[in-house]
Amino acid sequence: MITTIVVLYLAKRNNVVKFPDFDRSVFLKIFPLPLLYVGNHVTGLASTKKLSLPMFTVLRKFTILMTMVLEAYLLRKTFPRRIIGCVVTMVFGAMVAASSDLAFDVEAYTFILLNDAFTAATGVYTKKKLGDQGLGKYGVLFYNSLIIVFPTVLASAFTGDLHKALSFEDWSKVTFSFCFLLSCFMGFVLMYSIVLCSYYNSALTTTVVGAIKVSANWFFGLFNVAVAYVGIFVGGDYLFSWTNFLGLSIW
Repeated sequence: MITTIVVLYLAKRNNVVKFPDFDRSVFLKIFPLPLLYVGNHVTGLASTKKLSLPMFTVLRKFTILMTMVLEAYLLRKTFPRRIIGCVVTMVFGAMVAASSDLAFDVEAYTFILLNDAFTAATGVYTKKKLGDQGLGKYGVLFYNSLIIVFPTVLASAFTGDLHKALSFEDWSKVTFSFCFLLSCFMGFVLMYSIVLCSYYNSALTTTVVGAIKVSANWFFGLFNVAVAYVGIFVGGDYLFSWTNFLGLSIW
C-alpha cells in the first residue's frame, strides 16, 4: 500500500499520471472498496494457510461464479450461454471435490468462501468505481491504498505483527531488503495490472484471467491443471479419495 502511494504520488507530482486531488467526496466515491480489499487479503492468507494446494486452487473457482452473479446484479450485465456453461462445469467439479474432501475443516472452508466473496466483490466494485466516480484507474489505486493504510498499520500494531516485522533479524541483509522492496514494487505492478484489466474488460474477465483460465491459450490451461495435480504430491497435506480426485479432474 505504501509503495502504491509513493509511486503514484511521485508520478502525479511529475505529471506522468493524473487523478483528482483529495477532498471529502473521495471517501464516498471509493467506499466500500478499501474494506473489500483488506478483507480479500486477510481471508486469502488465512485460507492459504489452512487448505491443501489442490483444494485451495479448486475452491477459488467459486470466485468466478460469484463475480458473474454480482456483475449481473450490480452492473446489469448479461452473459452468453457458453460462458455460463463453462462456469457451471467448473463449480460442479469443485463441489464434487469438496463433497469428498477427507481433510475437510469448517474454518478453512469458511475462510476460502469468504475470500471468494471478497475477491468477487472487489473486482465488481473496482469496475463500478472505474466507470461512474470520476476517479480514474490511478485515483482508484491511490485512494484505495491511502484510506486503508493507516487502519491496517494500527491493526498490525494491535495484533503484534508490526513489532515482529520491525524486529526481524534480516533487515540488515542487503539481499533480503532488496528482494523485499522489489516484491513491494511488484505488488504495485500486480494491482495496477488488475485495475487496468478491469478498466478495459469486465470484472469476470479479470477474475478468469487471474485464475489462469484463458481458454484460447492451452498452455495456461495446462499450467493451472498441473498446479492442482502437483499439489497432490507436494506439501503433504492432501488426503486422497477417488471422489475428490474426480472432482479435481472435472474442474
